[in-house]
Amino acid sequence: MLPKTNTLKFQSINRGYNAVFQPNQLSVGVVVPIENYAQGPVPTMQHHLQRVKLIEQLGFKALWIRDVPFNVPTFGDAGQTFDPFTYLGYLAAQTSDIALGVASIALPLHHPVHVAKSAATIDQLSEGRLILGVASGDRYEEYPAMGIDYEKRGELFRASFDYIRQAQESFPVHNSTHYGHLTGGIDILPKPHGYKIPMLVTGHSRQTVEWNAQQADGWMYYPRNLQQQQETIAQWRSLIAEHHAHSQPFMQPLYVVLQKDDDFSPQPIQLGFKIGINYLIEYLQQARSVGVNHVAINLRFNELDMDYTLEYLAEKVLPHFHITN
Repeated sequence: MLPKTNTLKFQSINRGYNAVFQPNQLSVGVVVPIENYAQGPVPTMQHHLQRVKLIEQLGFKALWIRDVPFNVPTFGDAGQTFDPFTYLGYLAAQTSDIALGVASIALPLHHPVHVAKSAATIDQLSEGRLILGVASGDRYEEYPAMGIDYEKRGELFRASFDYIRQAQESFPVHNSTHYGHLTGGIDILPKPHGYKIPMLVTGHSRQTVEWNAQQADGWMYYPRNLQQQQETIAQWRSLIAEHHAHSQPFMQPLYVVLQKDDDFSPQPIQLGFKIGINYLIEYLQQARSVGVNHVAINLRFNELDMDYTLEYLAEKVLPHFHITN
């Protein structure tokens, strides 16, 4: 597979975004909770802080947490169980360099003032380490529980996205059909550490690829056949070039069940692989060649000792993906 070179630079937004995303390079992060909870939807959250500190010490570029308001049995994953912004505030005080990623806030389930204020607070407290993934949400049961029309989630997503962008301006003026009116007479504080909060769209969030290319600061998409991923990224970046003088990063999650045999051939699982370390390195190199800039590794189903797995990934994988700014 031939490399797909991206000649345009990414924006410089904040410390986390700039450290994680660089054109034609790939960095590696880890999804929290960092534990095996294959047998049920709810993790123990034991040793969570020690492992977050460990992945920062080992050189992983980002940690990623999710917005899961309810434990929905049909979804089968309660995430880290803690409120994402409260938890990130705690982790911001316990870390110093690792990017603090949200993958992702379901915008229709929150008022955008609360998202804007919480996100800017985390960004300030962490000195610019927040990366905010945003989504329209895909767990139907949460919407009637909060009195929100599931069928309007695409429209609500756009309205919330626009509101949050405007909230980062000083004394903003903005009219929203769904979320109220900002007349310029009041302000929303704090403001982000940089000039804005980096916002990455998750999946399509019921928007067009062109809307994503125009509005977002990057794209979080799902693992796909790498040839298909290459075509998707190329289409998206061609649309970006029509609207911007810069490019945007592309990232994806990857479920990894690491095997003791370094040469264990990949066996597909949902959104990832059972895989040996050598094939994992090869996969990530190929992902980089087609335009993927960051992979968030999810170890929920990993069967090896977790600390050993993290240390082995850091020893064998990270040297191949050293980001230079």
